[in-house]
Formats: sequence, structure tokens, C-alpha cells
Amino acid sequence: MAFLAQLGASTDELVDAIVGIPETRDIFREAVLRLLRNHTYLRTNQFEVEDRLKGLEERFRVVGRDALADAFRKRLEALEPHHNKFTPDVFHFLLELADQPAQKTDLTALDALIEPEEIPPPKLTWKDIAREDGWVQERDIWLFNRHAPDSSDDEDVADLRTVASVESLTSASSVDDRAPRTALDSAFKPQGEELLQQVREALSWRDASTKNGGEQPEKVTISTLQLLREVLFMLSGLPTTFFDADCSPSPLYQLQGISTEASTALFNSFAECGRKLAPLRAFSKRKAQSPLLQVFESSLQKALTSLDGKLARIQGRYVAIKEDVVVSLVGILTEVQPILKPLYALSDIIRQLQEERNTHGFRYLELLYDAAGMAQLQAHRDTYHLLGGLFLDCFQVYLKPIRLWMEEGRLLAGDRTFFVSESSTKLPLPHIWKGQFNLLRSPEGHLHAPRFLKPAIHRIFTAGKSIVVLKNMKRHAAASKYRATDEPRMDFATVCPDHLEFAPFSELFSAAFDAWIQSKHHTAAATLQELLYNSYGLLQSLDMLEEVYLMSDGSKSDALASAVFRHLDNFSSSWKDRFTLTEIAQEAFSASIDNYRIFAEIDPRTVVHSAIAGRSSVRVNLPAIRLGCRLNWPVQVVVTEESIQGYQTIFTFLLQVRRAIHVLKHPVKNFHPRGSLAATGPMGQYYMLRTKLLWFCDAILTYLTTLVLAPNTAKLRANLGDAGDVDDMIKAHATFVNRIIHEACHGAKLQPIRDCMLDIFDLAIKVADAQKVEMARLEKEEHEITRLSVISSPYTSPVKAKAKCAAATPKPKRRNDEDEDSDKENQGLEWKIKQSAKVNEGKPHHLLLKEYQGDFERHLRFVAGGLRGVARASKEQAAVKWDLLAEMLEVGIKD
Repeated sequence: MAFLAQLGASTDELVDAIVGIPETRDIFREAVLRLLRNHTYLRTNQFEVEDRLKGLEERFRVVGRDALADAFRKRLEALEPHHNKFTPDVFHFLLELADQPAQKTDLTALDALIEPEEIPPPKLTWKDIAREDGWVQERDIWLFNRHAPDSSDDEDVADLRTVASVESLTSASSVDDRAPRTALDSAFKPQGEELLQQVREALSWRDASTKNGGEQPEKVTISTLQLLREVLFMLSGLPTTFFDADCSPSPLYQLQGISTEASTALFNSFAECGRKLAPLRAFSKRKAQSPLLQVFESSLQKALTSLDGKLARIQGRYVAIKEDVVVSLVGILTEVQPILKPLYALSDIIRQLQEERNTHGFRYLELLYDAAGMAQLQAHRDTYHLLGGLFLDCFQVYLKPIRLWMEEGRLLAGDRTFFVSESSTKLPLPHIWKGQFNLLRSPEGHLHAPRFLKPAIHRIFTAGKSIVVLKNMKRHAAASKYRATDEPRMDFATVCPDHLEFAPFSELFSAAFDAWIQSKHHTAAATLQELLYNSYGLLQSLDMLEEVYLMSDGSKSDALASAVFRHLDNFSSSWKDRFTLTEIAQEAFSASIDNYRIFAEIDPRTVVHSAIAGRSSVRVNLPAIRLGCRLNWPVQVVVTEESIQGYQTIFTFLLQVRRAIHVLKHPVKNFHPRGSLAATGPMGQYYMLRTKLLWFCDAILTYLTTLVLAPNTAKLRANLGDAGDVDDMIKAHATFVNRIIHEACHGAKLQPIRDCMLDIFDLAIKVADAQKVEMARLEKEEHEITRLSVISSPYTSPVKAKAKCAAATPKPKRRNDEDEDSDKENQGLEWKIKQSAKVNEGKPHHLLLKEYQGDFERHLRFVAGGLRGVARASKEQAAVKWDLLAEMLEVGIKD
């Protein structure tokens, strides 16, 4: 009831607001109330409303009202930030009220919604203020009061000659009304004539005659104080009379009271000081574009400003002298030398920069770093403090792109001083870590970075790439919980404290910068490692790779291998179908791995078209089988494509070993002619050779599983746990793959030995096939003898003989899939018999087995001896494993 009452009240308000006609109010109310009661949808369909709005905009454009469509779209976009749950209802209501908007809408009506601009008030001028306040009537306020000693009270009265008009002292708006001023208004009584005359007399030596009767120039004698003044000006970078622009002394002046040689030597001593400072002052006036050079110029200007202050204090001692002072140029030279010495080192750095060509923007940082270390070694404390502080101040600017890279994973646009560059091509996510960013190098292969940063460049590069990967994971915010509250300071007082004065500058800087790097490197590395382990299942992915490629689960690997070998033995070509092979792999590992994560492919380069010839060797068809695992893209950063190829190599080798074992263990028909089971008979030879081949294959498989794969897998887990960043994890995994490949005899040095192992696996297939051929031949001969003996028996009537012969002949049966496979196998067996007859040239079976046994002994000796020799000659870690394998195989070699 409450709902109906509320609905009725709302309906009344709606009808009153829209209709407003009392006569028809009840009719509209009942109609609206009936519609609302029967309304089955509680809310407006927002998707329908959105489609109608898009259709309305499209209709505007179709009828040629593009301006109306643009205005409509602009207002829809402006309303988007204010969207709420009632917006679709409002739009639906407006759409229902719309009446031919494309024809009746007038865009000029929108101008009424624009707020009118406020007209600024008129500017207030001094003329208006003077008019309002009546300054014209109060002329006494414009009198000039004269307070000179010779003035009198009578002169303070209003004097029309000294009164300026009101208009002349108002603002510029009343310039045209200003009255002209008289010359008397600008007149003043000159003062300081005596002081000016004293200055002229003190500088009279500048105007002294430099010629003596047109002959040799006459030297002008100057005082010590005059030379001191000019020297201090020259060291401050000001133009002087005694020294030219190159700080060379003028030959026209000689110091009073000393010899010419002594005067010249003193002039040259001060001139040398100025010449050393000249490059410094010239460089500081340059206008560099690079921020790195700008901060260097600013630091030089600060050092020169400090020097100018010290020189000014020296000069101040000789200005307005109140007591007797001894002016000693030698003393001044001795006093300024320690002040100028640190700047000499800076000047040498500037000179070296100017002499070098095509220098990088950070070259001066290297020179400052080296000079600071050398000054510390030479115990030049002031120079060390100046250069060290200057270096660290300038290094703060170089830290900005490093900080931006390590914290945000971004590079400054147009920065040519940073050592990281980004590829212009957008690479897939798994390749971001390896290929999206690179370290800049010179054509000679040197890193484009300061020398003193090279030990830390790897960590800087890794931290920035970690941030980039985290951004692509949408997990950049997760790094904030590891971020330090404040990074270590990199100023001179912090990096080189007084209590570590005797520690080398390079060591102090390295320790401070390592702490600065660690505060940011650990943040990204810890976050990314945690996500790889916990969110993206790195360890679970490694378990899957070991199970699929390294066959860590023997039962599942046997299921996969047996299904593939069954297709090969039945001469079926369906195994070459990647869909069939994928189904086999998914079925084999379905208990532990999701089906969508495993797929299979066929490499056509190692596939032979003949199914009969393809099963006769492990070198063909088996290497064509390529299994794949779908990994999360962050896991693919650690498990690279090169590592997957290494896994595939081990998988193929394990599959080849299992192929040889499968063929040797395949059941053979128990048909043993008389005498064949003797130790020297054919069957005895076969079983002896079969046992040796099985022993060899089992030895190889045992070596791979127990000495190669198992310990290296455990070591990989430990190395991943100790890894400091993703690069260390990638290196640990790549090292693991490289180690198992080398220890599994798949290195370049062991190519002949590996080929010999494959020859033994092929020999196992040959022995098994030869035995099948021999058994088929003996069975056929036995059947023929039985048939002939039945026919030629004198105790059997011809009718019974025919019946027995017919009974001995196999009857045709209904064909099925198994019969087709059997027919293919028989067809292959017949092909083998023919091929054996051609290849072996009618050799007896026992001689063929003896030949195979000789081949096995020869191959075994070569493998064992080769492994032993390579192990002794090599310094690789895998040599120990090769030596163990050689020792295992030497057991089967006959003396």
C-alpha cells in the first residue's frame, strides 16, 4: 500500500508538471498510472538509449546537419564525467519528448546558454584621483622643501618657479596636459670637485707621455699600490691598463724602486696567474644547451664569485687606510697562490676539454672525478674539497635521468648523455626485457657512460627494465611497499665526511653510489621476483618444462614415447599430423598439466616421406617432433626461446635413447629352431648382443637422469633463490640449460662422440629388425616344410592331404584396423627381407650378428676413449661428468 501511495503521489506531480490542465488531469493521471503499473521493466534499457543517441547523431549527419551533430557529440562528452544511474532515464525521457530534432533544432539557441562576459571597470588614473580630491586647489602640497645649510625660512614659502603643476606629476595619462619645466628646476650645486681632482691626479700616470723625442718609449714609473690595484682587477677578470686581454704585461710600466728585471719578473708572475684563470672565466660565460653543461658553468661561476669575494676583501684592506700598512706584492702573491691553486686545477680541466674533439657531455665529470682523486693523493686539501664538491654538485644533474629510469622506467626525450636507448619498434611482451632497451655503445664497443659508473651500470639497467616489466604487468604500484622513505644523499659532506678523510675518494664515492643504487634497485627487483614466484608460477612452469622435456616423470614420458613408437612401428603416417601428436602429448600429461598448455609441432626438415625408412634410424623423424609449452609472458622473460631450444635438444636425445630401448624390448616371436639357443648359435648371439645394447642404452639413460638432470635441476632451484634480480635469474637458467647440454655430450667438441652414440642406437634397430627378418624367414621355411611333408606323406590319401594342406593355409578374415596395421607390418617385413638380401648379399644370420657385434665393440671403444680423452684435455666443469660416463662405459669393453 505504501508503494501504491508513493506511486500515486509521484504520478500526480508528473501530470501536474507536464499537462497542467485541471479539466483533463484525471484522465491523464489514470492513463499514466495504468502504464506505470503494467510496466514490466524497473529501469530504462541503457544500451537501447545509447544506441538511439548514436542513431540520432548519425541522422543529423545524414541530413547534412554536421554542425548540429558536432554540438550534440560535444555535449554528450561533456556530460560523461557526470554520468550516474539516472542518466539513461533522463536521456530516454528527452528522446521521447523530441519532435523532429533534425528539422526543428536551431543552433543559435545555444548562444543563450553562454554566460555574458563581464565588462571590466575603467582603469583608475592619477588624473582622476587629482580631480576627485581637489589637488589643484591645494597647491601648497607641491612645494619643494630645501634643507641646504645656506637656505633660510623665507625660501620655504611658495615659489612659483619651483612649483610643478599638478598635471606634471600625475600619471602618463595626463602627459599632454603637463606644463614645461624650467632649467632652474633641474639645476643643482656641483659637489665633489676636490675628490674628482684627487682621482685624476692619482691616475695621471695613464696620460703620461710614452714617447721621448720620438725615439724609444719611455717607461712610466708606478707605485706598488697602483700595481696591486691593477693586479687584483686583472685576477677578477676586469680590464686593466698594465695587462692586456691575454693577461700579458705591458712593457710601458715599471715598478718604482726596483730593477727592471725584478719588475718584469713580478709582472710575469702575476700575469701567469691571470693566464691560468682566463680559460675558466671564458668558459663560464658560455651559454650551453645541455643541462649537464649548464650546471657545470653555474658551478664555475660560483667558484669564481667566491674568488672575487676573497680578492675584494684583500683590496678592502688597502682602501680608506686608517693606519700605516706595508704593501708587499710578494706577500700578496704568496697570499693569493693557495686561493688560486684549486682554480688552476679547474682551468686545466677546461683546457683539456677544449683540446679534445667530439667529447661527450659527461666528459668533464670523468675529468673532475680523476682530478679529485689525484688532489686527495697529493694532499691538496682545498683543491680536493673544491673538485670533489663540484663533481658531486654536477653529478646531481646526471642522477636525474638515472632516477627517472630506475623509478619510472622512462627515458628523457632527446637526452644524449644517458647510456640507455629504446628501440623504435614495439616488441612483444616476452621480448621487452631483452630487446626493447639497449645500452648505448660507441663504434669501438665502449659504453656510452662515465667510467666511474661502469660497475653499477648493470644494476641501473636492470632496475629500469624491471619497472618497465612491472608496468606491463599493471603492477607498478606494488613496488611502493618496498620503496625506501628517503634516498641517500649524494653531497660532499655525506659522501666524504671528515672522519673518512684518508679513505680514497673513489672508494667513498663507490660506497655511497652503491647505497643509492641499492635503495632503488632492490625495490624493483624484489617486487618483480615476488610476482614471478607467487603470481605467475615460475617454479610451477619449471616443473612443467622438466616433466615435458626432461622426462622427470617416467610413466608419463613412457606413455608419450610408446604412443609415438607404436605409430612408427606400424608404419602409420598419422604421427606426422601435429593435431594427432598434440592429442597424444596432452593425453600423456593430462594428470598434471592443463591440456591447453601443451602443443606439438613437426619440423619438416628432418622428416622422411617413407614410413618404412623413417623407423630404421633415430636420426630421422624423431628430431622432427617438437613439443611446446604455453608459458605466461613474464615467465618467458626468464625462460627464453634459446633455453627452450636447449630443452628440445635434451628431449630429442632422451627420445632417441628410449626408442632404442623400446625396439630391443619389443617382443619377438618365440620360434627357436633346433640348436639355435646354444651359446654359439644365432639366438645365443642375438640375446648376447641385445643384452649389451640394452646395457649401453640403460647406462646412457642412467647417466642423464642421475648425474646430469637431477643435480643440475636442484642447483637451478638454489641459484634462482639466491638471484638478486631478473638478470641473475635469466643467467642462472641459461647456465643450467647450457650445463645440461654440455654434460649430455651435445657440445661442439663432442660431436663425433654423439654421432657414434646415435650409431649404436641405430645398430639396436638394425639388430631388432634383422632378428625379425630371420624369424619371419625361419617361420616361412618351417611352414613350407610342413606343407610339403603333409602332401608327400605316403600314409595320407590325396583327399586328406588336400584337406590338411588347406587347413595349414591361413584363411582370409574380415579386415579391421588391427589387420591393416598387421598388413603394413608384414609389408614392412617383406621390404626388410628384400633390403636385407640386397645389403647383406646373402650373408647368414649368425655372420650378420657377429658383424653387428663387432660394430658395437668398435663404437663402444670409440665413445669411451673419446670421452676419456676430451675429459682430460678440457678444463670445463662438464669434464668430470664425461670422465664418469667413460668409466661407466669401460665396464662393457672386452680386454
